[in-house]
Amino acid sequence: MIILNLECKNFRNLENIKISPCENMNVICGENAQGKTNLIEAIWLFTGAKSFRNSKDNVFLKFGAEKSVCSLDFKSEGIENNAKIEFIDKRTAFFNDNKLKSTASLAGKFNAVVFSPLDLNLVSGGPRERRKFLDLSIGQIYPVFINILKSYIRAVTQRNKIIKNYKYDSTVSVMLDVFEEEIATGGRKIIEFRKRYIEILNEFLPTIYDGISAGKETLSTAYICKWDENLLEELKNSRKEDMYTGVTSVGPHRDDLDFKINNLSVKSFGSQGQKRSVALAVKLAEAEVIKQKTGECPVVLLDDVMSELDKTRQNFVLNHIEGMQSFLTCCDESNIENLQKGKIFKIRNGGVI
Repeated sequence: MIILNLECKNFRNLENIKISPCENMNVICGENAQGKTNLIEAIWLFTGAKSFRNSKDNVFLKFGAEKSVCSLDFKSEGIENNAKIEFIDKRTAFFNDNKLKSTASLAGKFNAVVFSPLDLNLVSGGPRERRKFLDLSIGQIYPVFINILKSYIRAVTQRNKIIKNYKYDSTVSVMLDVFEEEIATGGRKIIEFRKRYIEILNEFLPTIYDGISAGKETLSTAYICKWDENLLEELKNSRKEDMYTGVTSVGPHRDDLDFKINNLSVKSFGSQGQKRSVALAVKLAEAEVIKQKTGECPVVLLDDVMSELDKTRQNFVLNHIEGMQSFLTCCDESNIENLQKGKIFKIRNGGVI
């Protein structure tokens, strides 16, 4: 997957910008609030996903403009394609001049992996952030997983409603068997998918982190399952406690992912630089998984990754992400002095200078 040209008109503060990136590292350099992250965000939207900044569509349109357009020329499997997204009241997507039902229809046509400061929550945040990463990543390469997860969440939601209402109407308990069976069946499938994905991820993750740390640290990853193999039995045994708390206390919706550096928890004992390095390594490993499963490298988008990294780790980011077109935002030009091969785009007030 290679981006040939990107053009943005009236997207956030990008009034009229066009770049033709190289096939390896592309650095987008400039001071804060000049449009660096906006450029990364524009590329990401062509994956068909929501903004990684949790932004709503109405913020994409430049203030005072009636319409915004982003256009992407890219090569996939040796074939050149064009995708376009128009922003007026809502997003409208086109692929090779054909209007799509929604921007979500772009999924699978253009693949990318993004790292942003919010991804530090993958290490520093709660279990929900790590489960979200797993489930989104699995859904990209195993689309059937999405429906399995939706059905599971629906069953858990229904069980929660029943146990909350039990003290008012004890007859609703007859429905618990139905939904607990659904939770157990779906839960087992979710665990299988998650463990399988982690196995694939771990084919790349330790080696990538070894490169980032220059061989000084060892990263290990483990899936933390807080229930035994018989989920249905656990659900029945937890009914009394769950009726008191009002929530389903067991199942994959309560599981976690644990990262350790040299056998110590990164969340509890890691420095900010180590946490950022782990989150980056996970994202780069995710890109390798996509490459393995689709046969093509995704585009790598790195927003504000260089801060809090020492020179050794910065050098890895700049010069050792191999075989993947990458885009990196940077405020401090001294952080990219060691760039050996690539292009630098300087942005000021929403334009390339």
